[in-house]
Amino acid sequence: MVIEWLKFKLNPEAREKFIQKDEEIWTATLAKYPGFLGKEIWINPSVPEELAIVIRWQTRENWKDVPNDVLADTERKFSQAMGEDKYQMIETGEYQIRKFPR
Repeated sequence: MVIEWLKFKLNPEAREKFIQKDEEIWTATLAKYPGFLGKEIWINPSVPEELAIVIRWQTRENWKDVPNDVLADTERKFSQAMGEDKYQMIETGEYQIRKFPR
């Protein structure tokens, strides 16, 4: 399993809108692609202007097979839905889950 890690900075008052629109737009789009296993949004109570998104993919190939034009179009829709409520991606990452034999 591969984890796509995204961290955002936004106005705390826009956080719930961001979460709702992310589910409606981004999650709905990604769920159409093979290998998408799910997604979580993590809220840091100590830093209300930040949130992290953890997306689980079956393989790295599944993740990278999502077409760039689909990603760009989805981001455009999401940005329009957010309107005046601006957000900034401040960190991205990729992690692999390793399990150890018992």
